[in-house]
Amino acid sequence: MLINRTDDKPWDAQIAYRLIYPLRNTFVTPNYLTSLRLIFGILAGVFFALGEYKYSNAGAFCFVISNFLDHADGELARLKNQVSSEGHIFDLISDALVNIFLFLGLGIGLMQTSLGVYASLMGVIAGSSVAAIFFMRNSIEKNIGKKNARQPHKSGIEAEDVLYTLPLITYFQLDYYFLFTATLGAPIFCIYVIKDYIRLKN
Repeated sequence: MLINRTDDKPWDAQIAYRLIYPLRNTFVTPNYLTSLRLIFGILAGVFFALGEYKYSNAGAFCFVISNFLDHADGELARLKNQVSSEGHIFDLISDALVNIFLFLGLGIGLMQTSLGVYASLMGVIAGSSVAAIFFMRNSIEKNIGKKNARQPHKSGIEAEDVLYTLPLITYFQLDYYFLFTATLGAPIFCIYVIKDYIRLKN
């Protein structure tokens, strides 16, 4: 039944389920959606790297689509009973690459500001930290289960959902502050995840 979903799932996962439900009996596979996510994520990074207002807005739009597709591929995999370790690895690699491209693109695009070459370094720091968080959280999920390892959430909204505000950030030209916040916040959050990762490994 189409609406037989738990309310505890993230809101974007619930929407993704409804949108991709008609694809359950088609030739479209979860890996198709993951590939599409990766393409839109790379496009987002390229657009941001161009450093112009109109391209930054286009990049933000591409990233939102990419982020949404990240939930769609998993929902389709469960619908079609095509969950696999290979698909999961492909999804993880795509997650890492999309986030690295996003922040690296932002950094390159902001090199023309007062940050200069430091902007690209900030992009590398933020992107690498987010990618590391994804990989460690995956390992933690394997140890204690996805439900128990779920990130802080309330009413279907998770911490990572702040990235859906990216179009607003670019529209109001707040890219500089977004990158600065991510450069400080992502490594700090990464340290907390590392602590959990080490604790569960021992």
